[in-house]
Amino acid sequence: MTQEGTHIPVLLEPVVEALAPTDGSVYIDGTYGGGGYSRAVLAVADCVVLGVDRDPDAMQRAWDHAGKDPRLKPAPGRFGELDLAARAAGYEYVDGVMLDLGVSSYQIDQAERGFSFMRDGPLDMRMEQRGPSAADAVNLMSEKDLAAIFHFYGEEPASRRIAKQIVKRRDEEKFTQTLDLANLIEASVGGRRGKKTHPATRVFQALRLYVNDELGELVRALVASEEVIKSGGRLVVVTFHSLEDRIVKTFLRERGGAMGGGSRHAPEVKAKNAPTFELVARKAIDPTDDEVSANPRSRSSKLRWAIRTDAPAWGEHSGLNSRIPTLDVLEALLAK
Repeated sequence: MTQEGTHIPVLLEPVVEALAPTDGSVYIDGTYGGGGYSRAVLAVADCVVLGVDRDPDAMQRAWDHAGKDPRLKPAPGRFGELDLAARAAGYEYVDGVMLDLGVSSYQIDQAERGFSFMRDGPLDMRMEQRGPSAADAVNLMSEKDLAAIFHFYGEEPASRRIAKQIVKRRDEEKFTQTLDLANLIEASVGGRRGKKTHPATRVFQALRLYVNDELGELVRALVASEEVIKSGGRLVVVTFHSLEDRIVKTFLRERGGAMGGGSRHAPEVKAKNAPTFELVARKAIDPTDDEVSANPRSRSSKLRWAIRTDAPAWGEHSGLNSRIPTLDVLEALLAK
């Protein structure tokens, strides 16, 4: 299957195999992106795919795709509200949901989007291209809140030192460009010191996750999927770092009937509610060595999937750390 542009869908064959598309079914591609998963599903079954994405550029690609294949139905919006997107399109329930998390190759490769410091561009990172930007966060948030964001979302060990240097520098000159911030971070930690990855990598990840509330959207998407997937349908999720994978793993284990424990020291606790998902395998699927060689961006990806039971949905899921600043904090600063 050929793919448009530079975007190469990660774990494509395992995703399609896990989703198991059938003729006459309806599926949601919760992160349309470059459309790779949608095209692959439509290629193996005569079905309908709702392409959801909050990035206007991705939705333009979806509209272009729909013009060639009307079985794809573009549905602009956040995947945290994919149940609403399904119902707005006339579907109370669907046969499966695919979620490909993180940032797409299209977004990374466009310097003007500000997702990467590999090319200089405005410090933006907004998937929806509206609302608070990464520059707003860096220039307005307190040193304490910035350190918390870098520590939690980026798992950055030098979070406090970097936050301190950012606040000190912005008092003299605000940050507007990606390379300016990346250079400041590199200087803050004393250079690369032989590391393969750039010292700014974790901070840029943290800012992107925070500005787009990606983990909050993930939790809402999982709950929405539980609501909208019919009995026997599939939930298929591809993650790209430990924070995302931990949320998905915890949700599926919980909704699969296990609430934790499971070691010789702590027996597994059974859920009070009937399981809403059947876990086919506890271990995540990793990309093959060949895929990583062909597409280095796939190296950290993991695939988890489960089958919906006929049990009633549980509803809300407490999958986030309440001590981390929410996007409301930055929105309040912008409103002053």
